[in-house]
Amino acid sequence: MKSLEAVVDKPEFFATPGYGETQLRNMRYSQAVRIGDRVETSGQGGWDDGFEFPESLEDEIVRAFDNVERTLVTAGSSWADVVHVNSYHVLGDDSFDDHNRVMVEQFRARMGDRAPIWTESGVTALGHPKMRIEIRVTAIG
Repeated sequence: MKSLEAVVDKPEFFATPGYGETQLRNMRYSQAVRIGDRVETSGQGGWDDGFEFPESLEDEIVRAFDNVERTLVTAGSSWADVVHVNSYHVLGDDSFDDHNRVMVEQFRARMGDRAPIWTESGVTALGHPKMRIEIRVTAIG
């Protein structure tokens, strides 16, 4: 009889250089996990390495996509491998139209003709009071 270890790939956890290392040290969580050819990311916001956020919603969403990319690369994957996107949006004065326009522009720019499944949720708050967007993905490859 095979041991469970022989049947199941062991998870490998990753901290994105910069902010991911800070979160691992201070909050005790990783930015991504790889199990076999599957990569799951934690939610990525539009922060920089010092956890500062852009003033414009568009810049924050683009930076969140950049952070997803940084995290995927750290785990040996890319936007080309993404099959599922979850996005969380604090609307405030913005509408879903404002959020959706930038989200769809980024999908097209980063994945071309690839169309992953997408679950989009409006929420009242995220993990930092300045956050308006958080994106997490699943990638296969």
